[in-house]
Amino acid sequence: MNASAPAVLRITLAQGTSLEFNQPFTIGRHSACAVCIPESVVSRRHADVFWEEGQWWIQDRQSANGIFIDGQRIERAVLFGTGQIRLGAAGPLLAFDVLRAEVTPVMPVPPDPPKRPESPATTHATTVQLDLDHYKEHYFGKTLDQTAGEHTIMVRRAFAEVQKRQRLTYGVIIGVVVMLLIVTGAVAWYKHSQITAQRKLAAEIFYTMRGLEIDLIKLRMDAEQRKSEAAGKQIREAKARKQKLEESYGRYVDSLGIYGEGLSEQEKTIMRMAHRFGECEINMPKGFVAEVSEYIQKWKSSKRFPRVIHRAIEMGYIPTIVSDLRDEDLPIQFFYLAVQESNLDPDAVGPATRFGYAKGMWQFIPSTAEKYGLRVGPWKDDGIMDPEDERHDFEKSTRAAASYLRDIYTTDAQASGLLVMASYNWGERRVIKLIQTLPEDPRERNFWKLITTYRDKIPDETYNYVFYIFTAAVIGENPRLFGFDFDNPLASAEP
Repeated sequence: MNASAPAVLRITLAQGTSLEFNQPFTIGRHSACAVCIPESVVSRRHADVFWEEGQWWIQDRQSANGIFIDGQRIERAVLFGTGQIRLGAAGPLLAFDVLRAEVTPVMPVPPDPPKRPESPATTHATTVQLDLDHYKEHYFGKTLDQTAGEHTIMVRRAFAEVQKRQRLTYGVIIGVVVMLLIVTGAVAWYKHSQITAQRKLAAEIFYTMRGLEIDLIKLRMDAEQRKSEAAGKQIREAKARKQKLEESYGRYVDSLGIYGEGLSEQEKTIMRMAHRFGECEINMPKGFVAEVSEYIQKWKSSKRFPRVIHRAIEMGYIPTIVSDLRDEDLPIQFFYLAVQESNLDPDAVGPATRFGYAKGMWQFIPSTAEKYGLRVGPWKDDGIMDPEDERHDFEKSTRAAASYLRDIYTTDAQASGLLVMASYNWGERRVIKLIQTLPEDPRERNFWKLITTYRDKIPDETYNYVFYIFTAAVIGENPRLFGFDFDNPLASAEP
């Protein structure tokens, strides 16, 4: 717009009459006013409307009841776009609409090439955008026209003051947010470091307990040989230390939420059994619980497990096995090793191996049987049951098996029940050879580390063997929880 060509200003009265102006005019009660409103709240000459600095203005002529725009009384204001003017706080309402600028006639010029006709909506949007661009530049642009009036200068100053305050406010808000982020991050880091430290300390306590288990076995063996009161005292002291460590470890496990509400009872049972067999549940590798769950389904896919347990109860095998395992300070859940080896059948004969036939409930090969005091029968080289072979003697072979398991426990298997199982099946020398390549730190010498480091070297037979025994022990803790119709066969033997 330019100052010499005022935009057309349309004034619409309350009764719907519209008037258009492109020259200054007066609003009032007097009949000489261009916009005459014969009402008592309207002064004779209430307000002047005029074109100045490229825009329409309205100015109160010191009327009795004033001019109101958007609920605010004004003395002087710009009229742009569309809006409403109220004469007096509760007086008549006028609508205004700035339509267009007058166009000064010029000589005709050659027409432009035909263009697609614009819709009225597009034309209106373009006009509105031009108006907005004009006002943005006039009031908030970077340069100030030298002819700008006092109102424009005041608007610019107010806008600059608002911007300054906003920058200050936003700066404070951003500073507070950054500070909160720093504090939150510091708290999170502190909590993480505390949890890491607690997990590390708990693991150290756990592996100290495992070392004490080995010491207890060795002390008991030494006490049997020396038969001294001093040895008995050392055993009692070691057991007391282990008990205190167990309590301390339990508190750490509780504080870390290892057995939190997010775990099912089945998952908790799996973790407790890992602990019982000498593996730290805090360091349990991802996927172990899921793997055990798959073997649980394998046990459930046949009637073998309940049938074997029924045989053990019927034949009275459980008290003898539990007693011999407990005498060697071993977990009584090694009972399930015999379940996997022979289905608890004293007459069992295994397949031929390069070491000879494995026989009996605990499937001793001839050399291991003789090492642990069992007489091997004359048919040791034949795949048949031999009545003269003590491997078929339930009580003698069970005592020998407990001693053998105890000895594996005190090797580099380091009181890990799962490593003991792997050694029993694959041979302790093969397992120990792999274990000895691992760091000497007990936390690095366990079944978790073995299967994650050497899974490709461990035979599938041994891998399955360990998981079947471990899973049977898990199910045995609460068979009904896992869908079996019998109770814990070892419950009466638990301390």
